[in-house]
Amino acid sequence: MNLKCHDVIKIIEELAPKVLALEGDNVGLQIGDPDKEVRRVMVALDAVPAVVYEAIEKRVDMLITHHPFFYRPARNLRYDVPQGHITQLLIKNDIALYSAHTNLDCAIGGVNDVLCDVLELKNREVLDKGYEEGLKKVVVFVPKGYLDAVRDAMSEAGAGHIGNYSHCTFACEGIGTFKPLQGSNPFIGQVGKLEKAEEYRLETIVPESRLDAVIKAMLSVHPYEEVAYDVYPEDISYKIYGLGRIGELEKEMDFSEFACYVKNKLAVTFVRAIGKRDKKVKKVAVCGGNGTSLIQKAISKGADVMVTGDVGYHQAQDALAAGFSIIDAGHYGTEKVVVPYLAGYIRKKLHHADLEVMQSEIDIEPFSIF
Repeated sequence: MNLKCHDVIKIIEELAPKVLALEGDNVGLQIGDPDKEVRRVMVALDAVPAVVYEAIEKRVDMLITHHPFFYRPARNLRYDVPQGHITQLLIKNDIALYSAHTNLDCAIGGVNDVLCDVLELKNREVLDKGYEEGLKKVVVFVPKGYLDAVRDAMSEAGAGHIGNYSHCTFACEGIGTFKPLQGSNPFIGQVGKLEKAEEYRLETIVPESRLDAVIKAMLSVHPYEEVAYDVYPEDISYKIYGLGRIGELEKEMDFSEFACYVKNKLAVTFVRAIGKRDKKVKKVAVCGGNGTSLIQKAISKGADVMVTGDVGYHQAQDALAAGFSIIDAGHYGTEKVVVPYLAGYIRKKLHHADLEVMQSEIDIEPFSIF
């Protein structure tokens, strides 16, 4: 099966829909043709020169990064400066560039959930709710003999999922009436004659993001020329998305022990620890990259400590004054964990296709310790 760039993008955006991106973020296809055929994909944190040269050497067709290459509008594309030179390299070597940034941060199963997995945090929840997806109820009337086909099509498209259960629907039998008018081509009945048909009222729940796909799937297998269906709003939250997570360690530990724990789990060369060494910690807030804007949110939710990056001097002083502890494991250290996960996700989703998925082997940590 030959894949196009847009096929890979579709899989990524099932995990991290663009609607989750924060305002002003530039996510999506940055360079390239969505119809380009792809056989080799590489995942990296950034499209820095070393990573782009690696992609060229490995004959990659598509480079997927977390950080957008064009975060702000480019004022020029001069080839004698880094941004212009990298753009030139990507275009000359026909490498498409796609970025999933804050949408991947907020996604369920994205950066922050992977960070929680690595730190083995339990009972996690979103730290800062940003987007809440609701449910819709879809009701469709189906003639006898077609109930299973319509139910299966809707369920395979994303309807009827409750917890660890799929194909959750309810059906009741009744009599439907209709009169085919001139110009119609009825599946049942005759033009100009009132028809009574044995039908089922089939109803199920659908996440808002899957509504169009479910209706399209239902219409594709329904035998009627004109399908009667209704869509009702439900005052029920389906999924909550947002920045950061808060969860719990399996067992309480001293802050100094926890600092070493984070360093080892994230496989970083150092961490910066802010707080009393003997403080007991169990409830942990995390935010990959720069989560300093969520420190107060973490405090208000009862966290003992926060793991993030890019903590400034004054933010550290404010945390100490509040009796709050922070582990700064670096922007790179708290986000690099998503690279192997995203590569594995794409590989698993497209395992049936002729696609090689790799992760960058370049260490792009910009800081050194002397």
